[in-house]
Amino acid sequence: MNPIQERLSQITRRHFFKTGGLGLGTAALASLESGRLPLQAATPEMKATGGLPGVPHFAPKAKQAIYLFMAGSPSQLDTLDYKPKLDELFDKDLPEEVRKGQRLTTMTSGQSRFPLAPSKFKFQKYDNGGDGAWVSELLPHTAGIVKDISIVRSLWTEAINHDPAITYICTGNQLPGRASLGSWLSYGLGSMNENLPSFVVLTSTWSGRQQAQALYNRLWGSGFLASKYAGVSLRSKGDPVLFLSNPPGVPSKLRRRMLDTLAEMNQNEFDQIGDPEIQTRISQYEMAFRMQTSVPELTDISKETKATLDMYGPEVHKPGTFAYHCLLARRMAERGVRFSQIFHRGWDQHANIAGDLPKQCKDIDQPAAALVKDLKQR
Repeated sequence: MNPIQERLSQITRRHFFKTGGLGLGTAALASLESGRLPLQAATPEMKATGGLPGVPHFAPKAKQAIYLFMAGSPSQLDTLDYKPKLDELFDKDLPEEVRKGQRLTTMTSGQSRFPLAPSKFKFQKYDNGGDGAWVSELLPHTAGIVKDISIVRSLWTEAINHDPAITYICTGNQLPGRASLGSWLSYGLGSMNENLPSFVVLTSTWSGRQQAQALYNRLWGSGFLASKYAGVSLRSKGDPVLFLSNPPGVPSKLRRRMLDTLAEMNQNEFDQIGDPEIQTRISQYEMAFRMQTSVPELTDISKETKATLDMYGPEVHKPGTFAYHCLLARRMAERGVRFSQIFHRGWDQHANIAGDLPKQCKDIDQPAAALVKDLKQR
């Protein structure tokens, strides 16, 4: 039996009505969107493909975002949140009016006491054009850009454990299954470069303790959105993207013919079944083929000036480091990548803060500050 016909024979009643409902919903949405056309026409023309009509509904100042994610969470008391009062309260128990009955983690719930302690690191106040900003000695390069950044101290969370907390901040919900921030931007605003993904993920090496919190692809997944909006992870060894290079003995022309045949087969299946994931599969194959040229050019930093490379620090020459990834993020922004997210692990310092935290801060301090300066001067 024809495989497509065989699959059609297995379509359930529920699948039939779901497919039909999608068609009616699309028609209804089209009639609603027609009323928004004047709004779309009023917004400045954006050089992007895909995305939702009329979005954004205002003239945006920013077209792309770079998200530097310190997985495990840096100790704010030792970096950017100076609390001199703790010197006076050393070894005194945390007052109940401060905790306010908040639940404790498994690691701390068995403690007989909850003593306070100040940071072991020195802080200095720097001119930020306002009331000044206190920065730890661990972040000397960050201290030099305080006029160009905002330090927010009013954040709070309902999640007290790492996995639900990191899922929450990346997707807006503690439960897995929701679309990530980069996926939403890719879905709503579209792509600005057809030769590169609109959402790219980079996972950096780190210098602190190696028993770090795990990262899961749901943190950059598309959830209930089409899978084409998920983040594409670039690797630091071998092909930046899996299977990017042609297999041995397969020239580009042959691979092009193979993709054309595969696209025709997938299109036939889509015409019969109407599964939108089939269209995603076709577009991802085409993207992978175009990335054979665009990604090697992206990751080749040999044409960067010596001044630029020196600004990011010595680790910039080592693929996979945070410094190298910060420079790649700037290069991706220049090439129209909508959302870049860099994960740096190893920040879960329950112990040995004096030994591990300086190593972690050294990994990220100079490159992150250099990225801000580099973007500002372009």
